[in-house]
Amino acid sequence: MSRAEALARAAAHLDSGAFEAELARRVAIRSASQEADAVPVLQAYLDDGLAPALGAMGFSTRVLPNPVADAGPFMIAARVEDPALPTVLMYGHGDVIRGQDKSWTRGAGPWQLAAEGDRLYGRGTADNKGQHSINLAALALVLAQRGHLGFNVTWLFETGEETGSPGLAAFCAAQREALRADVLIASDGPRLTAGRPTVFLGSRGVVNFELKLDLRDGAHHSGNWGGLLRNPGTVLANAIASLVDGEGRILIDALRPPPIPPNVRAALAGLQVGGGGNDPVVDADWGEPGLTPAERVFGWNTLEVLAYRTGNPDFPVNAIPASAKATMHLRFVVGTDVSHLGEAVRAHLASHGFGAVEVTVGETMMATRLDPDNPWVHFTLASIERSTGQPPVLLPNLGGSLPNDVFADILGLPTVWIPHSYPGCQQHAPDEHLLRPVAREGLQMMAGLFWDLAGFSPARAPASAAAA
Repeated sequence: MSRAEALARAAAHLDSGAFEAELARRVAIRSASQEADAVPVLQAYLDDGLAPALGAMGFSTRVLPNPVADAGPFMIAARVEDPALPTVLMYGHGDVIRGQDKSWTRGAGPWQLAAEGDRLYGRGTADNKGQHSINLAALALVLAQRGHLGFNVTWLFETGEETGSPGLAAFCAAQREALRADVLIASDGPRLTAGRPTVFLGSRGVVNFELKLDLRDGAHHSGNWGGLLRNPGTVLANAIASLVDGEGRILIDALRPPPIPPNVRAALAGLQVGGGGNDPVVDADWGEPGLTPAERVFGWNTLEVLAYRTGNPDFPVNAIPASAKATMHLRFVVGTDVSHLGEAVRAHLASHGFGAVEVTVGETMMATRLDPDNPWVHFTLASIERSTGQPPVLLPNLGGSLPNDVFADILGLPTVWIPHSYPGCQQHAPDEHLLRPVAREGLQMMAGLFWDLAGFSPARAPASAAAA
C-alpha cells in the first residue's frame, strides 16, 4: 500500500467511468430546492443519492428535519474509528437550483449526465453534487486500500443552500455535539482558474439593502410640472452616488474594510483574475484605487447596484414619477462591522441631504477568513502540492459567499475549502458542467489529502505531516 497507488486508483476511478456512473445517479434526482414541492425530492436525495454510499463506508446516517417549517432536511453521517483521533467535518449540499430545462443548448438537459469532450453536463455537476461526489469517492478509495482512514469523519449535508441555507445556523447550534470536530474540509465554489488547484479559507460576507424614495401620489406631466417637482429618480441616483462613485469606489466609511492584512496581501500577490475563454474583461480602472484585481475581489469590499427602478422602464411616459427604488448589494471582508449598517447608511444619506430616502436592510451572511498561517492551511497546501506537482493558489477567502460563518463562528472550526469547479462552469445557468480534468485531479488530490490526514496533528510542523 502506498500513497502513489492511492492516487493512481483515484485517476482510474475517473478514467474507468465509475465516477461518472455514480454522479449520473445523483444528477437524475431533481433536487431543486426552489420548487414549492421540493421537500420529498430533497429527502430522496439524502436517502437514495447519499445514504447507500455512506453506509458502504461504515457511516451511520441520520436524516433530521429542518427547524424551519417547510425547508429541506439535513443529514448527519458519522464514521468513528477512535474517539482519540482527530475528527474532520465535511459538508455538501444536495439541492440544486431550478433546471431551466428549455434553455439548455448542450448535453441532454439538466437531469441527465452527458459527456461532450472534457465536459460533463448536468444540473449540480459543478454545484454541488459533482464536488461532494469527488470527496465521497476519494474517501472510499482510501478506505478500500488501507482498510481504515486513521481519523474520524462526520458529514453534514443540507438541502437548502440554493435558497439561503434556511435553518442551517439553528440546526448546527442544536447539533453542536454531534458536529464536534477539529477542522472543516469541504468543497464548493470555483478554483481561480481551471488549471490551478485552489484552496480558500472563508468567504466574503453579503448583505442587500433597499433604498426607496416616495415623494407623492401618482406621476405628473413633465411639460406642466417639469422643473417644479422634485424627481425621485434623479434624487435617488445622486443618493447612490454619495455612497459609491462613478469608478466603483465606496465613499461611506462605515462600508469600507480595514487595511488588507500583510499575510492576506502576500497570499494574493501575483494572482491573475479572469482570462478564461468565457470570462469578461476586467476593468482595470474600476473599484478601489491602488489595489490589484485580486485584492479588489478577495481582499476588499464592493458596493453594487443590483436593480434600479423609477417610472415604467418598459413603457416610459412623459411624466415625472412619484417614486424610485434601488437594491444595493454589499460584499464585505472580515473586519467590516455591518451590525449597524442601516443606521450608518441613513446617517450618511441625511448628512448629504438625502434624509427622505428610506433604507431597509435584508438578511446578512457574515464574512469569514481563517488565518493563512494556521497549521491546517500549511498541511493542506503541502499535501495538494505533493499530489499535483504544483503549489495551489491560496485565496484567503472566496469573492462570493458561502454559509461558512456557521462553521467558523457557531461551531468554532478552522475552515479549509478545496473547490473542484472553475469560473466557466455555468453554475446556476443552463449548460452547467464539470470539467473531467478538474474532476480527475480533484479525486487524486483529495485521495492524497485523506491519505496524509492519518496521523496528522496540527500541533506539529505541517511540512512533515504527510505519511509516505
